[in-house]
Amino acid sequence: MMELGRMQKLAVVNEEQRGLFLAGGVLLPRQQAPQGLATGDEIEVFVYQDPAAGLVATPVRPKLLLGELAMLKVVDTTKFGAFLDWGLEKDLLLPHKEQVGQVIKGQSYLVGLFVNARGRLTATMRVYDLLQAGAPYKKNDRVQGVIYSINRELGAFVAVDNKYHGLIANNELFGSHAPGDQVTVRVKQVRPDGKLDLSLREAAHHEIEHDAQKIMDKLQLNGGVLLLNDYSPPEEINAQLAMSKRAFKRAVGRLLLQEAITITDTGIQARDGS
Repeated sequence: MMELGRMQKLAVVNEEQRGLFLAGGVLLPRQQAPQGLATGDEIEVFVYQDPAAGLVATPVRPKLLLGELAMLKVVDTTKFGAFLDWGLEKDLLLPHKEQVGQVIKGQSYLVGLFVNARGRLTATMRVYDLLQAGAPYKKNDRVQGVIYSINRELGAFVAVDNKYHGLIANNELFGSHAPGDQVTVRVKQVRPDGKLDLSLREAAHHEIEHDAQKIMDKLQLNGGVLLLNDYSPPEEINAQLAMSKRAFKRAVGRLLLQEAITITDTGIQARDGS
């Protein structure tokens, strides 16, 4: 049975001047048909709806199939929406109502594919319902993902492997991020529903060493002085060091034990020779 948006094998039913007709009334344009293909033969094709020609097939596998997610580049923006390069002659439409945040020409975004009310394949950035739970990962695994949405109250939603549900909570999210950003993250925990809680940080024992080194590097750049202490606002610490206040205090504690710094009235100072 013919399906839009998927690779499938269809038999050649008859031949006309403009091309070969496949089972289901699908046109395989002559310029797309391999030489020697004849009535009764089968060919694997991708089927889509063309506004001018109806159901059309191509042997080219696009960058995105129905049921998948993929990072696609914006090649144009118009009053109808954005057009994406998905590897076919005609670009894929991402309507305004299916966009999340600002969509910029030349940038790539994570999208899924669906069949709209007019029977045409259409892109969407609203991919939450297209993701799965039950990723094959455990606590502290490092995974790859794409941020597809940011909620100020919850954090950044991530498609892990372009397939699984993930969330970087606000207290684990540092620096500036936007939809479309590709990130390497740590699995903080696997929730009972199979979704992943993620962190941009390493596990605590690794993170302390990393943060301590970051503070020492900052001290070196600042002539051995850093105007941050226990009373500094979390926002100021994050702005200067891209870490939470809790992480800052743990790292400072480690550096004090190592006698690498001293506490001053205004912040911290590197010891001579550190």
